Amino acid sequence: MTQSGPFPQGTITSVNGRAFALRGDDIDTDRIIPARFLKCVSFDALGSQAFADDRQELAGDHPFDQAAHVGASILVVNGNFGCGSSREHAPQALMRWGIRALVGVSFAEIFHGNCLALGIPCATASSDQIKQLQAAVSADATASWSLDLQACQFRSEAAGEWGVGFESGALEMLLSGRWDATSQLVARDAELKQTMAALPYLNGF
Repeated sequence: MTQSGPFPQGTITSVNGRAFALRGDDIDTDRIIPARFLKCVSFDALGSQAFADDRQELAGDHPFDQAAHVGASILVVNGNFGCGSSREHAPQALMRWGIRALVGVSFAEIFHGNCLALGIPCATASSDQIKQLQAAVSADATASWSLDLQACQFRSEAAGEWGVGFESGALEMLLSGRWDATSQLVARDAELKQTMAALPYLNGF
């Protein structure tokens, strides 16, 4: 089931929506998006292919196939999520399915960086806290949750609030909007053109 919605832009101070759990440590990028889908020339269709092999194996019982999770935007995972190869297709597939934030015990470094480049916050908490959160989001799939980057909290009116952490550099980039490299380039178009005009190897000197 593929989710739709606007992609993030500018500063990101919170992510709000329904949440669900995907349990298991060391879920690698080959499981998130199998290698045979990397031949695509565009990321547009990757959402429907997220966890394709796991979903086929579970024949409709995978969390990404459950009707209660349609429209959910926050995924609660366990440890070392996104390990394995460095393919940027993995967070692209999650984002195009509808995931706008991740909360977990830990994230593989390159996967975390690829998420940051898309404006997908990756919040962390202890293993015990994540188990509690997974139980809480599973208890009521209709509950609304908020991942507050400024307060470093993940909360729901029905279930309460948990403190979460963020990598300090990533948090600053999300709160300032500096994660969005494309927007930064567009905003500095005049400066870039001025610099290009002064470069000798672009002007035949």
